[in-house]
Amino acid sequence: MFSNAQTRRQSVLWLMAALSALVVYMLATTVALAQGKQNFTLINHTGYTISEVYVSPSKSDSWDEDVMEEDVLPNNAKVDITFSRKEKACLWDLKVVYDDGESAEWENFNLCEVSSIAISYSRKTGETWATYE
Repeated sequence: MFSNAQTRRQSVLWLMAALSALVVYMLATTVALAQGKQNFTLINHTGYTISEVYVSPSKSDSWDEDVMEEDVLPNNAKVDITFSRKEKACLWDLKVVYDDGESAEWENFNLCEVSSIAISYSRKTGETWATYE
């Protein structure tokens, strides 16, 4: 049989493990709640460097600020675009500007359902398109 001290020690160890699991769960939940449901990953498969990225609600008549700030998105690279948890709009427009000044735009991405957008370009046809998941 276990002594009183051993039983107490096991109880304390069990309680510490349970509290640790609770803390990990709470931290994970807090991080998830702080992120917007519109977050997505933008992937550049165009063969060019993207120097600016604009994401604005579809209802807006103007573009918000460049979400890349001073960074660029080289070919075959990706960047996570994040939103505030307070953001409610689901339909968003996307505009990218390449390092040569050319741009491409898309409308009405449902970012509440999209987790990644890949942008591609065909030099042969001159066509730019976006695929999403």
